[in-house]
Amino acid sequence: MAMLLDRRYNPFNELENWNRAFFGDTSLAEFKTDIRDLGDSFLLEADLPGFRKEEINLSLNGDTLTIKAVRHSGYEEEAKRKGYLRCERSYGTYARSFDVTGVDTNGIRAAYQDGVLTVTLPKRSAHRPEGQTIPIE
Repeated sequence: MAMLLDRRYNPFNELENWNRAFFGDTSLAEFKTDIRDLGDSFLLEADLPGFRKEEINLSLNGDTLTIKAVRHSGYEEEAKRKGYLRCERSYGTYARSFDVTGVDTNGIRAAYQDGVLTVTLPKRSAHRPEGQTIPIE
């Protein structure tokens, strides 16, 4: 059985591997998101392909919503590295934080399907009474 290997020489591979070993792999620092204003709510869609729903965590701290996802690989364990000929898929932690000032945080809803996390962020009601009497003290 013939095996295809990428044998193109890249003089920067060693430097890149050293950089990752020394500084850590930072390629997963961000994931791509789109945010739309739907009038009464915002819709945040984040690309997180290859994750299971259980590997994604949403947390709210004050007016900051943080989305975090962690991907593990068998390549992380020294004993399993021997079977790899090439390891290009990224692993590590993805994390992004968003300001949710003006959002009704009690109404935030999230769903994950086909590698896309969808978060619905309802806007706070700007309800003002039609009329009121202001007492003088």
